[in-house]
Amino acid sequence: MRCPYCGSTNTQVKDSRPSEDHTAIRRRRGCADCGGRFTTFERVQLRELTVVKRSGRRVPFDRDKLARSVQVALRKRPVDPERVERMVTGIVRQLESTGDGDVDSNIVGQLVMEGLKGLDDVAYVRFASVYKNFREARDFEALLGELSGDEEIVPASAAEGLEKPR
Repeated sequence: MRCPYCGSTNTQVKDSRPSEDHTAIRRRRGCADCGGRFTTFERVQLRELTVVKRSGRRVPFDRDKLARSVQVALRKRPVDPERVERMVTGIVRQLESTGDGDVDSNIVGQLVMEGLKGLDDVAYVRFASVYKNFREARDFEALLGELSGDEEIVPASAAEGLEKPR
């Protein structure tokens, strides 16, 4: 394992234990050259996945890219990081269990949207606006209507002490 601080390959494992959700091994490492300490995670990979993009281009599946896109949608939202990690792990497991090494990018997007819908509505709308390439306010209105079950939407800050508009 290469040290993230100095680039040396002279690192040692100081401690190993299962992650809290038992889907990975958490290893605490130390660099013998610079003395830096860092953590790595080792996960089981059932099969190599390839994502087939809308353009037809094929790229290797990248779990970290998936996690980063979820983190962008969840930025500054009060969601427990463990729940996010469980969601990402669940998506990866679903993709690996499809039985096919090729996964359509639309399937990945739909799984992320389903997961975010269960975690945080704001993150869900953020991700959907990019994923579905929203171009105008009506796109948001349609998604919010879908999210609220076609109920009229009143922001929580404006709804306190006010009657619902008719």
